Amino acid sequence: MSPERCAAVLKEIDADIIALQEVESRPGHELDALTLLATETRSRAIAGVTMVNAETHYGNALLTRLPVGEVRRHDLSVSGREPRGALNVAFDLEGLSLQVIATHLGLRPAERREQVRRLLRLLDTGNRDIVVLVGDLNEWFLWGRPLRALHRVFPDAPHKRSWPARAPLFALDRVWVHPRQALRKLAVHRSPLARVASDHLPLTAEIELL
Repeated sequence: MSPERCAAVLKEIDADIIALQEVESRPGHELDALTLLATETRSRAIAGVTMVNAETHYGNALLTRLPVGEVRRHDLSVSGREPRGALNVAFDLEGLSLQVIATHLGLRPAERREQVRRLLRLLDTGNRDIVVLVGDLNEWFLWGRPLRALHRVFPDAPHKRSWPARAPLFALDRVWVHPRQALRKLAVHRSPLARVASDHLPLTAEIELL
């Protein structure tokens, strides 16, 4: 996967907040992919590292042009499985409070059920004007058991097929927004470059700051 090609796709989308999964970075190294993506999109990079191998960091990340408040990192790892995590970022936008949680859930249903239970405790719908949960949830079934509790918090959440990129069949990637009326549009970015930059097509959302 080419960081330069991914950066070109992100520039096509031109979003204020971008959630990324499976990002490799090498802090202080000239081949640091996360720094390249942040530079090309003129954004601040927030890393959510889940694995460290020698010089390479790996995990989730958030790119944003918006003023960032509190940043918290949560371990969602389940014993015996690949380490997983969630980035929990607060934004204060001229008096409007926005919470964005970016994550990448595990491959097994039981693993995802436990991770969703932990995520539910992080969703601050009582104190935030808008709460967004975004990422690759790895759930093949729209109403799969691991996600049923999330449907109660995010009712009527739309979905779009984004994987595999060349001929999307499954809605593995999701953007969940509370309150529902804040989500104005959900779409899949289907440019020729996006089809070859990753095995997932980018999912885009337009969110109205109510």
